[in-house]
Amino acid sequence: GTAGSGGERPRQPLSEEITARERKDIEQMSKLVIVESPAKASTITKFLGKNYTVMASMGHVRDLPKSQLGVDIENDYEPKYITIRGKGELLSALRKEAKNADHIYLATDPDREGEAIAWHLATILNEDAENITRVTFNEITKTAVQKAIKEPRNIDINLVDAQQARRVLDRIVGYKISPVLWKKVKRGLSAGRVQSVAVKLIVDREEEIENFIPEEYWNIYVDLKDEKTNKIFQARYFGKNGKKQEIHSNDETQEILKNVKNAKYVVTEVKKGERKRTPAPPFTTSTMQQEASRKLGFTLKKTMSVAQGLYEGVKVSGKGSIGLITYMRTDSTRISEEARAVAKEQIIGRYGEQYYENRYYKTGKDAQDAHEGIRPTYINIEPDSIKGDLTPDQYKLYRLIYNRFMASQMKPAIYDTMAVNIKANEYDFKANGQNLRFKGFMTLYVEGTDGKEEQEEGMLPELVEKQKVKLEKINPKQSFTEPPPRYTEASLVKVLEEKGIGRPSTYSPTITTILERRYIEKIQKQLQPTELGKIVNKLLIENFSDVINVEFTARIENEFDEIAEGKEEWKKMIREFYGPFEEEVEKVEKELEHVKLVDEVSDVKCEKCGRMMVYKYGKYGKFLACPGFPECRNIQPIVETIDVPCPKCGAKVQVRKTRRRKNYYICENNPKSCDYISWNKPKVGEKWNPQDAADVKDATKKAKKTTKKTTKKTKTTKTTQKTKNSKTSE
Repeated sequence: GTAGSGGERPRQPLSEEITARERKDIEQMSKLVIVESPAKASTITKFLGKNYTVMASMGHVRDLPKSQLGVDIENDYEPKYITIRGKGELLSALRKEAKNADHIYLATDPDREGEAIAWHLATILNEDAENITRVTFNEITKTAVQKAIKEPRNIDINLVDAQQARRVLDRIVGYKISPVLWKKVKRGLSAGRVQSVAVKLIVDREEEIENFIPEEYWNIYVDLKDEKTNKIFQARYFGKNGKKQEIHSNDETQEILKNVKNAKYVVTEVKKGERKRTPAPPFTTSTMQQEASRKLGFTLKKTMSVAQGLYEGVKVSGKGSIGLITYMRTDSTRISEEARAVAKEQIIGRYGEQYYENRYYKTGKDAQDAHEGIRPTYINIEPDSIKGDLTPDQYKLYRLIYNRFMASQMKPAIYDTMAVNIKANEYDFKANGQNLRFKGFMTLYVEGTDGKEEQEEGMLPELVEKQKVKLEKINPKQSFTEPPPRYTEASLVKVLEEKGIGRPSTYSPTITTILERRYIEKIQKQLQPTELGKIVNKLLIENFSDVINVEFTARIENEFDEIAEGKEEWKKMIREFYGPFEEEVEKVEKELEHVKLVDEVSDVKCEKCGRMMVYKYGKYGKFLACPGFPECRNIQPIVETIDVPCPKCGAKVQVRKTRRRKNYYICENNPKSCDYISWNKPKVGEKWNPQDAADVKDATKKAKKTTKKTTKKTKTTKTTQKTKNSKTSE
C-alpha cells in the first residue's frame, strides 16, 4: 500500500553475505544513528565505536497540521504532512550530519509509532537513499544495540501504514465531529474516536450507580469454641438440610436464630487439603499502569513518563547511563531465554533452589507479541543497590517492575487448608481456615486488586467429625447490595484492554485528554463524568452511534492490526469508513438543534447578591462563581474539609493546594484565632508540631518568589520579542 506522500520506496534486499574486507570497510565508515530522545542517545553512544554519531529527533518531526484537516479527501485521503513547528533547526542539523555519514541507522522505538517516525525521517533526509536502514532493540543494552546494528532491515511499510491509518481516521473523526459540537453546544469542545468511548463507559457506569436499587441481605456468624484447645473460631450460616439459603429479611433471620440459639453444634465433615497460589506474569503496559496506580498512587501519565526514563537510560554510579528496563509499550508477557537464565541464577543464589520455577505465560489472543514483557534489563542490578542514583519515583517503579518479573519465575505459594461443615439441628454452618506453609513468590511480590484485598484466614483448630463445639456468640449482620464502583484509572484501563479499545500506547493519552477536556473529573482517585461530559456523551451517542460505540472501536483496532500484518490496504479501510460517516455528519449539522449548557448549581449562596452560586472551571480547576455575571463578579474557591478536627482548637480542617497543586491542611480559623497548618493530614489524638507551619509557610514564600521571577522573565522575553518583531516589520 502507498504510505502517505512519496509512496513506498523500492529497496534492494540487504546483503546477508559480507566479506571480511567489506566488513572492515564498513567498520571504518562514518555512521549516523538517529533515536528519539537525548537520554536514549546518551545511553547508546557508549555502546558504539568512535565512527558513530548518535542524535535525537526529539520525537515526531512531521505531522498533520493543527489548523486544518490535513487529509486530502479528493486525492484518495492522502495525508498532508508538514514539519512540526520548532523542529526546523534540528532537521537542518540532522540533514547536515546525514550528508557527511556513509550510513544512517534509524533507531526509533520498536513499535508502529517508532516505525512511522523512522519513515518520516527517511523521507526528510532522502527517501531513496540506499544507505538508510532501520534498526530496533527491545532493551538498551550493549548486546542488544550491537546486535541490532549488525542486523539492519528496511522500514516496515505495513507498520507505517497501520500508524497512518490510525492517525488519519482519528483526525477525520475529531475534525469532523468537533465543529458540530462547537456550533451546537460550545466552542472549544472536541470529540475523539477512543476518548469518546472512554467517556461513554464512565457515563454508563455513573448511570448504573444512580439507578441502582439496594437489596437487603443478611449473614449469620457464630463464634464456636473447640473445648479441647479452648480455641474460638468463626463459622457462617450456609443453609438448611444441605441446601444453600440466602437470607433477605429480618423476619427470616429471627426465625433461624430462634432455632439455632440453643441447639447443639456438631462437626459433620472435615476436609483437609492444600491450595496453590501462582505468581502473576511479567508486566504488560496495561498491568504496569494498573499496579503503579494501585500500589504507588501514580497516574497513567506519570507511570509512562517514569518508565520512559528507565527505558532510555539513567546515570548509575560507576556504569554511566544505562537503560534499566525493556521497552514499556507492549501487550506481551513473553520473556527471552537469556533473561530466564539470569533470573534462575539470581533466584537460586538469593533464595535457594526450592524457590525457582521456569514459568511460561500465555499472551492474550489480541496481543501483538512484538516485544517481550516489561522486565529489568540487568537482572543482577537490584533496586536497593542503585536507590541513590534514582529519583524516588524511578526507584518505586523500578522496584515494582523488578520484583514482579523475579516473582514470575518463582514457585507458587502453598497453603494448608481446612473446610468444616457444622450442624445445628437441621441448619448448616461452614468454616474455612488456611495456613501459609510455603511463601514461594510471595516472598517478593503480591499482585494488587481493584476491590477489597483478600483476607488471610487463620487455620482452624484440629477438629474431627462428630465432635461437639460450644456456641459462644451469635452475630446476625444486615447488609445491602452495593452499586458497581466508579472507575479508577487502573480499572478503566483494565476494561479498555478487555474490550479491545485502544492499544498500550493509547491508554494514558486517552484518559489524560478527557480529564483535560473536563468531560470527567477525578475525585479521590475515582473518575466521574461532569455535566459537560454527560451532555456531550448524550449528543454523540444519539447522533454518531455508529462511530462512538465499543464494538466499532474494537473492530477498528483489529483492522489496524490487519494493516500492520499486510492483510489490508489502509486507504481502502478509510474509503469504506468515510462515505457513510460524512453523510452522518452532514445530516446531524442540518437537523440537530442548539444545546444549551446549564451550569451546575451549588448550595452556596452569593454573599453579595443572594443568588445561588454555580460551579465553573478555570486554569486551576473547579471554583464557585455568581451566575449574575457581569453585574455580580463574586467568585469563591471550593473548600474541601476533612472529618478530623483541628488538633489545636477543634474546628474544621480545610484541604488547600499550593501553586504546584500539592495538598496542605489548614484550620478554618487560620489566621484569625488559630495558627494550625501542616503538610500532613492530621490524625485523631495526634499532637501538632508548630515546625510544620513554618515548613509550609517557607515553601509557599519560595513558590511565590519563583512565580514572580518567572512572570518577570516572561514579560521581559515578550518585550524583547515585540522589539524584534517591530524591527523586522520596519
